[in-house]
Amino acid sequence: MRLEAVGRFESGAKNREIAAALRVSERSVERWRRQWREQGEEGVRSKGSPGRPGLSVDQITKLERELERGPLAHGWADQRWTLARVKTLIGRLFHVSYTVEGAWRLLKRHGWSWQQPARQAIERGDEAAELWKKEVWPQVKARRRPAVPGSSARTRPASR
Repeated sequence: MRLEAVGRFESGAKNREIAAALRVSERSVERWRRQWREQGEEGVRSKGSPGRPGLSVDQITKLERELERGPLAHGWADQRWTLARVKTLIGRLFHVSYTVEGAWRLLKRHGWSWQQPARQAIERGDEAAELWKKEVWPQVKARRRPAVPGSSARTRPASR
């Protein structure tokens, strides 16, 4: 994103335009422009996260294997992975403390996505629903009668 901003600096774009296009604050763009003027493109490059290092590649691989085993294998009562559970699993496996948000960023960075199970009634009958949609609904949604003069509330008699 910062390097894209450099391209826009070079083309003469204003800070406000760059901030809107990149969806960042104008202050960030001002800071990047100052760093670019003083140190060139190298000054704009990100220095990386100031926090402690994340999990290693081997640890990520192990985490993914454990996630694929499912929550039941790790002592939870159902088959839903929540971020709180993933955070707890990371702590148990690697003795590293993550926040719930940090666990989400870690998973997202490695290609995982959140999915919420669709809730469906146990009594649900898909075949019956399809039959109803094909046969009953068209009768319920019958065409309206064609309008005849004087039948609409919006129509007023001509003034004399």
